Amino acid sequence: MALGNFSRVTEFILLGLSDTRELQVLFFTFFFLAYAMVLLGNLLIIVTVRTDPKLSSPMYFLLCNLSFIDICCTTVISPRMLVDLLSQRKAIAFEDCIAQLFFLHFVGASEMFLLTVMAYDRYTAICKPLHYTAIMSRQVCWVLVSACWAGGFLHSMVQTLLTMQLPFCGPNRIDNYFCDVPPVIRLACTDIYVTEWLMASNSGLISLVCFLVLVTSYTFILVTVRVRFTEGRWKALSTCASHVMVVTLFFVPCIFIYLRPFSTFPSDKHICVIYTVFSPVMNPLIYTLRNNEVKASIWKLWKRCRVF
Repeated sequence: MALGNFSRVTEFILLGLSDTRELQVLFFTFFFLAYAMVLLGNLLIIVTVRTDPKLSSPMYFLLCNLSFIDICCTTVISPRMLVDLLSQRKAIAFEDCIAQLFFLHFVGASEMFLLTVMAYDRYTAICKPLHYTAIMSRQVCWVLVSACWAGGFLHSMVQTLLTMQLPFCGPNRIDNYFCDVPPVIRLACTDIYVTEWLMASNSGLISLVCFLVLVTSYTFILVTVRVRFTEGRWKALSTCASHVMVVTLFFVPCIFIYLRPFSTFPSDKHICVIYTVFSPVMNPLIYTLRNNEVKASIWKLWKRCRVF
């Protein structure tokens, strides 16, 4: 059939996590609380870091950027999902779907790169302490953060352009609660074998390579702490273990979703909840509540606010 005979799809229907009304109300309550925690927790981190001169090291500069990315990443998905959970007809316009897909991969890939940079920062601080200030200067930090955003933008542009060039002419029901590459391109009215592998080699390899770099960095950190330091060894081990847990929650589901041909499983949309909801909630908890300097700065900020 000629491509010109196709009637282009103008909207998609998001099937969501469940079609049971009681479960939808339960999911709405849970995801609303999770979204509120992400916003409040990460805004608190940003305000605390920006107002306390003591938190001026590269680690806190990167943490502040991670908090901003977490807010962006969650905002791309959660408001739309919350509205859909209370709606009878969960329709999203084709253009809105593509926009959501673009911004999700933009901030998602940027977060992957930033987490890798943060692991490198910790590796440099612990394994090369004498050269740390020279290696991780403020100018270098700005360059690294800019590179993270640029890399995320290029990745997202590739994903979006590959999706937009596909013809969508018939099925329009997406078995997920947001627009993402795997479920969307499966609705295309053409053979997508080459497109699937191009996208998998893009998203999947980025997820895998960043995860391996992170694991390698934390392995070097743990080896260095064990060999060079006796005091604070268990504290460093505990901190690294908690960071690896958060990184694993974010990267492993992404690797599972994106590093395979896009033959979707019914459990895929539930796995997506891990890196779209749980991981942004865990980041402010792990990276701040286990950090005495941040907790002390938050307490000082709270006391100043009480004065006013």
